[in-house]
Amino acid sequence: MAEKLQVKSEDYFYSVIKAAMNVPGVKISRNEFLAKQLSKHFPQEVIEKAIEKNPASAGISIEEIDRLAKSCITIETTKVTSLSAIAGIPGGFAMLGTVPADVAQYFAHIIRVLQKLIYLYGWEEMYNTDGSFDDETNNQLTLFMGVMFGVNAANATITQIGKVAAVKVEKDVASMALTKGTVYPIVKKVAEKLGIKMTKQIFARGVGKIVPIVGAAVSGGITYSTFRPLANRLKNYLEKLPIADVEFYQSLKESDIEIIDVDFEEILEETN
Repeated sequence: MAEKLQVKSEDYFYSVIKAAMNVPGVKISRNEFLAKQLSKHFPQEVIEKAIEKNPASAGISIEEIDRLAKSCITIETTKVTSLSAIAGIPGGFAMLGTVPADVAQYFAHIIRVLQKLIYLYGWEEMYNTDGSFDDETNNQLTLFMGVMFGVNAANATITQIGKVAAVKVEKDVASMALTKGTVYPIVKKVAEKLGIKMTKQIFARGVGKIVPIVGAAVSGGITYSTFRPLANRLKNYLEKLPIADVEFYQSLKESDIEIIDVDFEEILEETN
């Protein structure tokens, strides 16, 4: 019985993510986003280096990145809370029988803020050059969402991958870690746990729509109280990784560049 529940929760997670990925505007171009965010605060040469490598490598401090990250979280929280409040009003999205669309919108904003945060804190473009969504993107998205929802295996895995990404910022090197056979069982475990957590959260958000008069306030309020903490948890995690640390790059030695492998076996053992 437990095994069936895990399979269903994993399938549910991927079905929600697939729907969210189809919401217009969900994809954030890393280069365009960084150029826009940094243009008001830094000279062009710093912006170009931040795009070519990453903000920390370009000398942008964690305090400066934190300010930009908090602004992004506020913007996305405001947008998703407004949409959720509308969905809770009788005659709004809910009356059209589009509750799944409301869920997709919520997780589309989760994915939007996730992208913004990982780009600010040093990670490479999540999508392929043609904007397509492949196994690497899927694994990366699952793990970062796992961090947002407090799945320990996701934290440990991203920490290991971050060691590679910090010293070898090229996308193909990080891809080696994200597509290794040993990472798939971990991603699967994370997806299973996310499916269960997401089901509970979505149910809570749906409760507000049962009472029409307070539906908008409850739906919007629950969305606000869940979305911002999820985004902040990811921000607080990302800012502690070496890939976001200016001092790490200043002290990086040539011999460190050879560190390009990651071992997931210990993490996998802990998840079983």
